[in-house]
Formats: sequence, structure tokens, C-alpha cells
Amino acid sequence: MHITRIARLKAGRQKNINIRMIRHDLEGDNIMTRLCALATVCLLPLICASNFAAAECGIESGSVRVLSNDIDSLGVVLNEARQCVSDTVNVRINRTTEHKSIQVSALAIDPAIYSVAMVSTNTLPPLLSAGLVRPLDEYVEKYGQDLKPDQLIKIDGKTVAIAFMANSQHLFMRGDILSDLGIPPPKTYQEVLNAARTIKEAGIMKYPLAAAYEAGWYLGNEFVNNYLGLGGQFFEPGSAEPSINNPKGVQVLQLMKEMTEYMPPEYLTLTADDLKKLYLDGKVAIINQWGSMVNSHLDPNGAAPEISDATLIAPAPTLGGYDIPAAALWWDGFTIAKNVSDEDAEASFRAMMYGMRSSVANEHPNAATWLIKGYQAPEGAKGVLDTISSGGRPYPMNPFMGIMHAALGSELTDFMQGRESAEQALADVEAAYRTSARASGFLD
Repeated sequence: MHITRIARLKAGRQKNINIRMIRHDLEGDNIMTRLCALATVCLLPLICASNFAAAECGIESGSVRVLSNDIDSLGVVLNEARQCVSDTVNVRINRTTEHKSIQVSALAIDPAIYSVAMVSTNTLPPLLSAGLVRPLDEYVEKYGQDLKPDQLIKIDGKTVAIAFMANSQHLFMRGDILSDLGIPPPKTYQEVLNAARTIKEAGIMKYPLAAAYEAGWYLGNEFVNNYLGLGGQFFEPGSAEPSINNPKGVQVLQLMKEMTEYMPPEYLTLTADDLKKLYLDGKVAIINQWGSMVNSHLDPNGAAPEISDATLIAPAPTLGGYDIPAAALWWDGFTIAKNVSDEDAEASFRAMMYGMRSSVANEHPNAATWLIKGYQAPEGAKGVLDTISSGGRPYPMNPFMGIMHAALGSELTDFMQGRESAEQALADVEAAYRTSARASGFLD
């Protein structure tokens, strides 16, 4: 995949980023060293444990400085990487929900404030566009023997990031209701619609379906999911020109509109959290929900144990005669900054590899759907893993997909409310996309 390289001055366009504040987060001695100075005797066992862990890491020197989103699953890996600290190795971590607004400016400095950026499908492209990450193939060859091919995120043949966990949407279904009505668990969207019709006609539920159609990001995401399921391409090959106003785009919108016949009237306000509530409240029977939320849906001690016990999970449904699950695949992982020393880059890669050992994944099997070798996946992870193995397509990883996603989210509401045709809605999306893409320098 070719990623358009944008001039580095784009990094300078990031506004309201207080670099001095970012530096302040990372300044000062390692916390272990400072505590030891205050209480050497009390912390002697902790020092020994830290040195033992550092020995296991095998890192002799270097500075590991990590910028990460503040979510628990990433914390599992980072807490392990933190064990690589020693007298000669610093490990400093900034977990913040502001990571996306910080990352480009922080890595554009030379030397970069962070040696590691925890990234995902849609947060890596801005760093690639600005030329701020380094190829990782030499480190993979030396220290990545346990990495699987699907963990290597490659651009133009070079490994630019390492993925260690995955996410996707997939089916959650009331197995008890399906069984009572003699309905086989649906595998296609047509079967989903047929099941919804049967459930409604049986008088069990007025609105058997729900989907995250909230106007904005969620609505755009549902189009992305289904368009990928039809094998659609969002852009003309090798360019940033949009390519969604076509029969496949129309087919997606027709499906989305047909789904609303079996959804609550407020469907344009529903988020993933709303889906969970509707489902666990027993108000809907079939949803295409995020795998990362599976634990709350299947919790036998949760809000609705009887519903959790009756829940079936399955890969995302297919549509239109295609065999592609209609749900984008997402990943989280890490990349290494270009503007750091080779010593820090190597130390950082090794610390991250220590943090994502198979033993870590199996000690925390429900924290994420791990892509890590040797992971013994629990039942709750099967929906995501089966969507992957069934041929699900990744969310498009290019620097202008975010603009397309935003245009979809803002321009499809008129169609969903019956105020314009599918063709007009898609034309509006492409027009809005082109305006923003030109302003961002992606189109002439």
C-alpha cells in the first residue's frame, strides 16, 4: 500500500500542544531510583525484583519513553514493559486520552520526546505521512522470533508497526429466542433480516435489531463495515480520489435503511453503549457489537445473567453473496520513533517485546483479543478471531480515510431519514470529502 508522504510542516500545524508540559511528564529520574534514595532498606526486595526482570529483558542500556492511550488492555502490556527498568535502562510511560493530539508534535522533535508510540489502525497513518516512524525489520529479525506474520504491519514491504491485539464487530444473538422459533443462527445480513421479521411477527419483540447508527462517527463506521463486506474500494487505485458513489455504495445504503424497519425509532442516536443496554435489557435480540465489549455481554454475574447465558456469538454477517464478514478489522500495537538514537530504538523494541509475551496474554486472557503467539483464546474472543479467520478486511489504513469517514458520518443522515436518494447522499459524501481533502493537501 502506498502512503502519500506529506511535508513535515504538517506536524507544525498541530495547535494548542504545550511541548513543555509533555516534557515535564517525562522529566526527572526513574521513580524506582528516587524511591530507593528515600527508603533503601524497605525497597531492597523491590530493587532485586526489578533487576531480575531487567535481566530477563536482556537490555543493557537505553531510554524507553512510551506515549499511549489510557485503556486497560494497553496497560497490561505496558506494565510488563515497565519491568525492564534497571540502573542503566529508563522506562517512562505517558498514558493519556490526548495521545492522538500529542503524537505528531512529540515525535517530530529531534530527538523525539517518545521512543515508542502505541498506535492503532487509524492513529498510525498521521505518523507515516509525516515520516516519523522507522522501519522495524532489523529488530524483527533479531528479537521477533515469536511474532506471527499477521502482527507485522507493512507499508511498501517494510514493517512499520507491530500489532498485538485485535478488535472488530461481530454478532451477538439471543440463542434462546432463535431456538424457540426454530431459526438457525444467521450468517448473512439477509438471514439477519429474515430472523428479525420472524421474531417481530411472533410478537416477541417489536424491534428485534439494533445497530450503532448515531449520526457522526458511528453512522460512518456502519457504512465502512458493509462496504468492506461487498469488497468495495473507497478510493481510486493509487490516488485520494473517492470511489463510493457506485452500485455497491447504493446497495450498502439500501441494506442499512432496510435494517431500520426492525430497529428502535431513535436509531440515529444509538452508540455501542446504547446497544449493550438495549441488549442486556432484553429489548433487542441481534446486534453487531464490538468484540472488546464481550465481557459485559457474557458476564454470568452481570446485569442480566440469564441473557448472558443465552447469548451466542458468531462472526460478523456477510452480505450481497460475498463471503467477507461485514466488519472492519482493527488492531492496536506499537511503532518506534524515527528521531531517536539507535540505542533507544533497540531498547524500546525489546522492552515492548517483553511486555507482549505469550505468558502475559494468557495471564490476562479476557483483557483483549490478543494476536500474540501461544494465546489460549477464551470463548469470548472467538467472535473477533472468527471474523478475522473468515476473511474480514482491515479498516483502510491511509492518511485520508479519516476525512472520508467524517464525510460519511455527516452526509448520510438525510438518506437515513428518507429525505434524499442513496445516489444523492453518496454524491454529497464525495463532495464533502473532496472539499476537506483539498484543504488538507491530499487533492489538487
